[in-house]
Amino acid sequence: MQSQDVAPRPAPGSRAGRTVDVEQAEAALVEHYPRLVRLAYLVLPPGRGRGRRVLAAHALVQRALPRRRTPAAAIPSQSDARAGDPGYAYVRLRVVRAALEAGLPLRHRGRRAQLPPLLPQVWGLRLFPRSGGADELALDQRLSTVSGPARAAYVLRGLERLPDGDVREVLTAAGVDDVRAALREADTVPARYALLESPEFDPCALQARPTDLLRRRQHTKAALAAAAALAVCGALVALPGDGWGPDGAAAPAYAQNPAAEAALDPGRLVKVPPAAWKTSARTDFSVWPARGDRTGDDALLRRALAVWARPGERVRVSSTPGTPSGGPAGPPQLLYAGDAATARVVILYDGLRVARYAEPKDGTTGAALDFARVDGATGAEAAAVVLDRADGNVRYLTAPWVSKAAERDLSKPGAGLMDLTLAEGVTSPLSSPATRSGACTTWNVLEVTDASGSYLLSDLGELVPARLTAGRPTAPKEATGAEALRTWAPFACSLGEMRARGVRSVNAWAYARQPLPDAGGQAGWVCTRADTWRGAGSRVLAQFRTPGGLFGAVTAQADDVAACGPRDPHVLAGVLWKSEPGTWYLLAAGDEDTASVRATGGVSGSGEGNLLAVPARQGAQARLEGTLEGGRSVHGLR
Repeated sequence: MQSQDVAPRPAPGSRAGRTVDVEQAEAALVEHYPRLVRLAYLVLPPGRGRGRRVLAAHALVQRALPRRRTPAAAIPSQSDARAGDPGYAYVRLRVVRAALEAGLPLRHRGRRAQLPPLLPQVWGLRLFPRSGGADELALDQRLSTVSGPARAAYVLRGLERLPDGDVREVLTAAGVDDVRAALREADTVPARYALLESPEFDPCALQARPTDLLRRRQHTKAALAAAAALAVCGALVALPGDGWGPDGAAAPAYAQNPAAEAALDPGRLVKVPPAAWKTSARTDFSVWPARGDRTGDDALLRRALAVWARPGERVRVSSTPGTPSGGPAGPPQLLYAGDAATARVVILYDGLRVARYAEPKDGTTGAALDFARVDGATGAEAAAVVLDRADGNVRYLTAPWVSKAAERDLSKPGAGLMDLTLAEGVTSPLSSPATRSGACTTWNVLEVTDASGSYLLSDLGELVPARLTAGRPTAPKEATGAEALRTWAPFACSLGEMRARGVRSVNAWAYARQPLPDAGGQAGWVCTRADTWRGAGSRVLAQFRTPGGLFGAVTAQADDVAACGPRDPHVLAGVLWKSEPGTWYLLAAGDEDTASVRATGGVSGSGEGNLLAVPARQGAQARLEGTLEGGRSVHGLR
């Protein structure tokens, strides 16, 4: 879970004559610890690697307590801490000062912030924040090119929301010599302040990976020293074997065996002929040809394979739930190698997973490695892979059998299609709802066409888009028909509930229409079910839409249930609804196979058929139970 903290907003008042004692500073530090650590992490020099930055950020904040009382006059007068919490303002100042000292040149070493932290220490694990998207990666790389004072100014503006006057005071108090130059340099970085709240920059929500396991198993100091020397030499000079050159962001080598070395050899990559799909009985990733203008760039392919096998500290690794992120068992298949907007991209397939490697084109260090599970993908499920994301847009690499691509707003079924260009299987950019924040009013999806027809794919923030269908779970149809589009339109934004879950497909089933009491018209009930690549982790939403409503509302949600799916194509859900005259009702609806519905608990009532409407009190809680035509009982989703 992402750690969150809100900058203190104390009440106005005078602070003349007040002091900050150790207890007051400690209370502010403990209360706002996640925010202070995020601040330190963003200001620290990026060159030390994400794992070391995490530990350094925690150490700086934990060492920020004063040794004695501090006069309030020594604390900058800031609009967010004018009089109510000088403890927070003082601790924040010490954190900024220490983070800036940590980035000073070597001649300044000996300052406390430059020394390795005694605490915290982590043995046997590498810790780093969760990976963000391309926007966070671009911002982190851009911040790494400016000076420490400029980073501090940018972060104080964006994360702490301080006006420039207060930023000047903090930087001056922190010992910055040329504050104006720092502010001018910070102005050169795009003001994408909302990204600073991303999990990418949260050192309190961490992922863990083991350190070099084989090296830890050595039993003597001599063996440890030899293993360390070999690992360093291997990282700096060449890979094991014939020597292929530098491995970019890969970690030191720790295993040598023929299968592992074959998997790292770009000359052994599987490259499918361009026309193989035309004669194959299969329509999956195994018949995708190698595309892109860098399929012959052995240096790039070597780095991608090495990073896949041994991702280093500067590699941002992400994978869909249930997807292993280890190296390939043998030489993988090359799907793409070429230039994207700001990165060089390599896409590989090993029969189980699609892996996407991206490195910056500007020569800065670091890389991104994304995994998605695609075992059993065929047809529509193997029709597209995310090539890159930038500025809220996404581009796809499509299957060779895709003849047309278009963009559609799923929430507006009558809006029509916006054609996309296809250049060697790569689409032009289309708007992606996957990383959008705030209220949802539109949901753009990709519509692709091949010889068998058209189908919809939705970006849910992962490497492979999810297939959209509509209809009864036992016989769903592609969501491109007029009726299917009308079914999906009011509930398109509910796809936001399915993001980052490893979703394979999402089906929408309009299972009931219900006349509303007090002549309220007719409401609709829809069940949406997201199934995953790994099997477990499915999510079911029951949704309700009143007449004239633009969007539906989620009334019940359940995970890892069979309801609304092909194994149990039945559903029952309810909602409290207020009529125009002001009367509250419990409304419940089951699918057409439901013979009766009964409510107990805070609301009592029953009825024949699949619909129920009984008067209720506002806020009442009820339990629903239905009986199917064959006598089996079903329980309402909650």
